Amino acid sequence: MFTGLIDDVGVIAEVSETEAGREFRIDCRYSDLADGESIAVNGACLTVREQGPGWFTVAAVVTTLGRTTIGGWRAGRKVNLERALRVGDRLGGHFVQGHVDGVATVEDVRQQDDARLVDLALPTGLAELTVRHGSITIDGVSLTVNALPGPDLLQVSLIEYTLRHTTFADLVVGDQVHVEADMLGKYVQRLLKESTWSSER
Repeated sequence: MFTGLIDDVGVIAEVSETEAGREFRIDCRYSDLADGESIAVNGACLTVREQGPGWFTVAAVVTTLGRTTIGGWRAGRKVNLERALRVGDRLGGHFVQGHVDGVATVEDVRQQDDARLVDLALPTGLAELTVRHGSITIDGVSLTVNALPGPDLLQVSLIEYTLRHTTFADLVVGDQVHVEADMLGKYVQRLLKESTWSSER
């Protein structure tokens, strides 16, 4: 479980193919990671395989590669990092599972006064899980839905602090990002479908 508050921006140092899948060595500021620890890398919950002062490795299997942008990651790429939530930690964002629901495409990036507005084209099925001013996770970052400008479109408003402490300062039109819908919305949707199925029997 995570909160969507980024701990660090890491840099992919190496990419290799191993028996564990596609493996990434990531340079970071952490010095106390443990083997087997869960870590969110651009919002995808992965397992630390090996680690040392200032670096760790994770691997992505074929199912993960098929549902995320991870298959296209190369050395030199910056990634948002968050360590798993500990009992007693402040919950400054929202509950994030690290389960990527889909990949969205950046449709527009523009500055409006002191905020940077980003429009995202959502994959099929995710728009119905989003509400204006509700929570959304983009590349591991807890954000608020600023607007729903059209069918399957979502807009977020990025403040200066977020731009400085995540990879979002580099976002351009055409980029693809991970999306995790609000967990509450997914459970409500499931319960409503269960209710519909029950009434039809």
